[in-house]
Amino acid sequence: MKTFAKIAAAAALALAGASSTAVMAQEVERIDGHPNINGVWQALNEANWDLEPHNSETNPVAERQVGAIGAIPAGLGVVEGGEIPYLPEAKAQRDENRKNRIKDDPEAACYLPGIPRATYMNYPFQIIQGNNDDILMVYSYASANRVVQIGEIGIPPIDTWMGTSYGQWEGDTLVVTTLAQNGETWLDRAGNFLAPTSTVVERFTPKGANHMDYEVTIEDPNLYSKPWKFSMPLYRRVEDNAQLLEFKCVPFAEMFLYGDLLEVLDEGE
Repeated sequence: MKTFAKIAAAAALALAGASSTAVMAQEVERIDGHPNINGVWQALNEANWDLEPHNSETNPVAERQVGAIGAIPAGLGVVEGGEIPYLPEAKAQRDENRKNRIKDDPEAACYLPGIPRATYMNYPFQIIQGNNDDILMVYSYASANRVVQIGEIGIPPIDTWMGTSYGQWEGDTLVVTTLAQNGETWLDRAGNFLAPTSTVVERFTPKGANHMDYEVTIEDPNLYSKPWKFSMPLYRRVEDNAQLLEFKCVPFAEMFLYGDLLEVLDEGE
């Protein structure tokens, strides 16, 4: 009798799972057969502080000025296996970046965030998808944007902060390959980084009307001993009148970048 009860319970769970999957499939709207991923999306985690697992800690530069506001929150990490497989020289560079992160992190200077960091910064971003056309992704931070060119992967003409992105649909998953970033891109505030030779492959897979799985594979034999992955959910903003608001941070970075020069100019006036 107990065995029958276990089988019945397992069958009920399987049926519930199948039913949930069917409902989820019905919830995802479609455009020309592909999932409709239009909307304002946001990651809710600590990946922008550090992709790897980390404890909360003080920010020694900001502690005196802003106290706990400048502290770093703990995070479980999103990297598969917990650690990015750096080669020794690249890891030494990461450690140097981390030591000088307050002044060297491109985010502090309001430089464009690059891919994939733009996706999981502490700001929303918007996906604009049409009928079998290229897909536009627009980011609140620094008014960054990129066009995902739907079609075969090409050869980018130049290196840029945001690289060049090529997209293809594999079933219900949008697969985006980004090449030719400029080598200044950091992956987080902990100093993890990319190079112009790095290949970034993102996979956006809707799992319902208002959330999707986001998986990233990064490959670069010049930096890492093997390709590595991280993943996280992305959530659609569903509040009334959800919209992307610009965070034009250039004016906020002027004193950080040019403080000494600005003081000299002020004295000369």
